[in-house]
Amino acid sequence: MQRYKGTWPVLDSGCVLDSWSAIGRWPVALLVIVSLAGCASSSSKNREDGAAKASVIDTDSNIQLVVNEDSAYLSGVLGRELTNTLKSMIEQHPNVTELVLVDVPGSLDQQETMNSARLIRRLGLNTHIARTGYVLSGGVDLFLGGVKRTIGPGSAVGVHAWRDQDNPSSNTGTIMKGEVDMADPVHAEYVNFYLSLGIPERFYWFSLNAAPAERIYYLTSEEIYDFHLATD
Repeated sequence: MQRYKGTWPVLDSGCVLDSWSAIGRWPVALLVIVSLAGCASSSSKNREDGAAKASVIDTDSNIQLVVNEDSAYLSGVLGRELTNTLKSMIEQHPNVTELVLVDVPGSLDQQETMNSARLIRRLGLNTHIARTGYVLSGGVDLFLGGVKRTIGPGSAVGVHAWRDQDNPSSNTGTIMKGEVDMADPVHAEYVNFYLSLGIPERFYWFSLNAAPAERIYYLTSEEIYDFHLATD
């Protein structure tokens, strides 16, 4: 079973919004990534802006991945080759210590995303959400892989219930808001995933009830820290 995670942002927190209502923001992801290769910055507080010596990673996927010094900047929909892409990036740039998530609207394969998050944790990498960036749905799970997890000002974290991507019209393949059967064994893998990363089980149940699969709930700052999503 795969978790449906194709979503788009509206930067309001503590509310439920139509996930397609902000589709016009998607080009921002590409603009930010492109700017990393041509902009110069020496201040740590401006690390999201990148610098002149950036290296663009060939991903053959839906994501853009750029390495600058000890940071890798990722943007796009997480695909089925994500784990291999991250492994290749680290082999080429073993000095990387931080994965900066710029604009990550979701993922195509939840199992692959969870594997990548576990890889990030094993490698001891930190994760950071770029200033005014966002992570939604599967992007949140990738972010949680970081040992240290920080969030830039003006950024957004969004969650929703999941859907079986292979059979989206099936009632049994969709977790509807307010209709969660906590005894269903399908939830065990997800609960164990969060627990293995030090995230409380209640975050999973919260995300299922926060918004239906076709919409997004944006967490407030208080909720982000209450669920231990950020470490600093």
